[in-house]
Amino acid sequence: MKKLSLEQELKGNAYPGRGIAIGKTPKGTKAVAAYFIMGRSENSRNRIFVEDGEGIRTQAFDPAKLKDPSLIIYAPVRVLGNKTIVTNGDQTDTIYEGMDKQLTFEQSLRSREFEPDGPNYTPRISGIIHIENGNYNYAMSILKSNHQDPSSCCRFTFAYENPIAGEGHFIHTYMHDGDPLPSFEGEPKRIGVLEDIDDFTRSIWGSLNEENKVSLFVRYIDIATGKYESRTVNKNLGM
Repeated sequence: MKKLSLEQELKGNAYPGRGIAIGKTPKGTKAVAAYFIMGRSENSRNRIFVEDGEGIRTQAFDPAKLKDPSLIIYAPVRVLGNKTIVTNGDQTDTIYEGMDKQLTFEQSLRSREFEPDGPNYTPRISGIIHIENGNYNYAMSILKSNHQDPSSCCRFTFAYENPIAGEGHFIHTYMHDGDPLPSFEGEPKRIGVLEDIDDFTRSIWGSLNEENKVSLFVRYIDIATGKYESRTVNKNLGM
């Protein structure tokens, strides 16, 4: 698979929806995770990311304008010991609770399907980072309808052991804008990762469609120590 520029992938797609990128810095010392949300409706755009323990959650920017919170208010990032969970919905909690009971990442998601938002049937995309004793691996999952037929759920899990330095993988909910929105297809895209967290954050945020982008979260985790630093960007807060 050809290594792509995440910046160019985003600039060439006005509406990838929600996206997860996971990888390793070029020097090989840090695990990288990024999650962004976009929106076309007022309800979807009326959000910000806020800190929540070691993770984040979405929150209404203007509570008076919040209509249906069911698919837009959730915790995209949670930490369970040496595992960092990143998803585009409340399946973050499903994975957290399942893995806390010794289920695998894949087993934990067996109880979930795509989102019930026909005719789009938005895929549920998820990622898990595992760091232990200086070793790092990650996995990504997508649960999607079978060509927008809600009677059939397709489940795909992609696992990456000992990731290559300077590389990562990117998965997002929609191939592009449309009505209905076409679900992501194929393997997560192989992308390049930058060494500096601020450079990577600026690169992603600056490449997302200006009208549709809402919020971005980026975290770099030291593979040797588990210590991390994070960046959050919210369009509604002007930062």
